[in-house]
Parts: sequence; structure tokens; C-alpha cells
Amino acid sequence: MRVLGLVVHEKELLEMQYLLKREMEEILLDLNDERIERVIKRAMKERYRILFKLLTKVAPQSEYAQFAVSYRREMKQ
Repeated sequence: MRVLGLVVHEKELLEMQYLLKREMEEILLDLNDERIERVIKRAMKERYRILFKLLTKVAPQSEYAQFAVSYRREMKQ
């Protein structure tokens, strides 16, 4: 494990939160697409898990709580 110290302005932090949430929303939409193969969906789920972990480090719980519920629901499928 590597440790990274990062100093960002509030505006930059909000932008990181926005980008992470947007990417996660796209993944959730794509996971429902029946045309996408199972192996690809597995990789998408792994990416979602990584993005979710990042979001928990830069956003308050109220901002990522909805993604935790979506995460649990999608990962069971």
C-alpha cells in the first residue's frame, strides 16, 4: 500500500467528487445493458469498486451513500 498526501482546493475536491460519481453512474447504466458480455461486466464491477473506494475518501457519507446501495444491488447480479 502506498500513502499519498494531497492538498486540493474546495473547488477541485468538488470536481473530483463529480467526476467519480458521474463515472460510477455510467457504469451502473452499462451493467444493465444485456449486450455487454459477462467478462466485461465483471471488469466494470471491479472498476466501480475502486471508484467507490476513492469516492469514500473525498466525499462525505451523504454524497456516497446512494452509491453504496447501488453497489450492493449490482454486485449481487
